[in-house]
Amino acid sequence: MSKRTIFWFRRDLRLADNPALLACFDAADEVIPLFILDDEISERAGQHRRAFLANSLNALNESLGGALHVISGKPVDVIASLMKRYETTSVHSAFPFAPYGNTRDEELRGSGIKLEQLGSSYAVAPGRVVKGDGTPYKVYTPFYRAWLAHGWRAPVAAPKNPNWVKPKKSDQNIPNWKAPDGITLQEAGEAAALSRFKKFLKETSLDYGDNRNIPGIEGTSRLSPHLRWGEIHPRTILASLGPSKGHEVYRKEIAWREFYADVLHHNPHTTRDYYDSRYKKMRYEKLGKTFDAWCSGNTGYPFVDAAMRQIVREGWMHNRARMVVASFLVKDLHIEWQHGANFFMKYLIDNDVASNSHGWQWTAGCGTDASPYYRVFNPIEQGRRFDPDGIYIKKYIPELSHLQGDDIHEPWESESGYKNGYPKRIVDHAAERLDSLARLEEIKAAKPPKP
Repeated sequence: MSKRTIFWFRRDLRLADNPALLACFDAADEVIPLFILDDEISERAGQHRRAFLANSLNALNESLGGALHVISGKPVDVIASLMKRYETTSVHSAFPFAPYGNTRDEELRGSGIKLEQLGSSYAVAPGRVVKGDGTPYKVYTPFYRAWLAHGWRAPVAAPKNPNWVKPKKSDQNIPNWKAPDGITLQEAGEAAALSRFKKFLKETSLDYGDNRNIPGIEGTSRLSPHLRWGEIHPRTILASLGPSKGHEVYRKEIAWREFYADVLHHNPHTTRDYYDSRYKKMRYEKLGKTFDAWCSGNTGYPFVDAAMRQIVREGWMHNRARMVVASFLVKDLHIEWQHGANFFMKYLIDNDVASNSHGWQWTAGCGTDASPYYRVFNPIEQGRRFDPDGIYIKKYIPELSHLQGDDIHEPWESESGYKNGYPKRIVDHAAERLDSLARLEEIKAAKPPKP
């Protein structure tokens, strides 16, 4: 009689470089490939995220020859039912290294289910890189040096001649989630991820250090959605990077992702709470018309609005633009970072809780290794510097397509700036910057809150 076990696909929707999957085949003759649709997560996600996940699951199922089991429910209930039906004794997965996933694991173990785990979504697992005294790093640069010194294993191949257990029709519930009308998402799946990475290496990677900040060109890899869903592993990427400037800058970006995962690992409360608790005392504004204008890309600041329209149209936003819109929300509109992070979580197909929460806290000045709060991104100058000809702005804001030069960054200075219905500025950046700095002085003068 064949020995069977379950492989629980989570944030590793691929076959290659998946050590936990290889370990699963070492333990059994046949494997039940499983993905669990968690209703709690599905309800929080927007259409973009759901559609990308559905596309990724379809791609994974195809690579499995149609064997992917997709079942909705609580992991502990779904897995217990499958183990009983197939008479398996264990379930295999990678470590999730995120608070929500860790909680699900504890529920499984608490129910008596044997969970065999190996590997993670990171080149170096969170918690592995520590200072000489055993404490975690709080600043990126020394973390990066230690991360490099620690190193990582080489990628491993996909299982050879895998024997999958075919699902019953009732066990293959790949959702028919579609992107909103008129929205085109980038292609999902392991093959798409590898294809995009090869194209990046060939066409873009050497100039990455110079071009990654220019949103009007294809200067980035756009591999973040594939990394988020584990369609490609960072080890696979790192193995192909060399010593050039562009490759070194890209390697550092991979390390930023791993740094934020490490910070969250040691501070799980920071998914929604402040890393620096002093900023809880900051005076913030309630949600209202200004937040609605920010969400819809109608603030009257072209670079900000182009970015916000991009995320709604594509489920993705250029990294430079993410910093600018985050700064605008927190420091021009004085709205707490969590509201912006929640909006990003709804739309971004690359949403990663560690990178999202700590990226926002970096800009808001309240995170580890943070940009100082008094650093306020000027949305006009950021546009002039990184989109001088307005290529990015015109792509997403057709109301400004008739403007040239500086006029596109300051349409209020042009006689025809508003002729196509572009909205006027909802705030004065110069005034709000001073207000933001005044609010900072208030909490600096106040007594620190009790931990």
